[in-house]
Amino acid sequence: MKNLLIVLIIIAAAIVVYQQVQPQSSDSHKTAAISAGEGQTMATDAENPIDVSALMSHAADNARVFFVEPKHESVVTSPVTVKFGIENMLVAAAGDNQPDSGHHHLLINVSDLPDMTKPLPATDQIIHFGKAQTETTIDLPPGQHTLQLVLGNYLHIPHTEPVISERITITVE
Repeated sequence: MKNLLIVLIIIAAAIVVYQQVQPQSSDSHKTAAISAGEGQTMATDAENPIDVSALMSHAADNARVFFVEPKHESVVTSPVTVKFGIENMLVAAAGDNQPDSGHHHLLINVSDLPDMTKPLPATDQIIHFGKAQTETTIDLPPGQHTLQLVLGNYLHIPHTEPVISERITITVE
């Protein structure tokens, strides 16, 4: 369901961007094509390709996300309360295209960051907080876990200068 919502938001945004760059004409033969492939183009017609970078947002200077709790190397019990911190940016819901804003994505036990030029996937390890939440409670099995935050724009795409927290390690007893 989350993946479908992300796809619909991307399609809607691509259509809006597509319509904004189209010349006014009576040519009714132009159509938008959405590409999910490896290419740079999100929506195209024969004359006006739209680059994915048009859907990316800029982060404010000195933007930062971090964990309020738990702290790095904390020993905790499950369920774990996780509180997100942010500086020099606003927290806004997915779909809300405000300047200098974004929403949190929590990466759990992710060793390699996902592609920072595409919408972050919604998985068991990459949790979206598209309603502008700033905390959550998660169930984690006993053992060591890593947590990291990535700020995504209104389309779940990291900013052109990605706003990423330090990766912290916690131990669940």
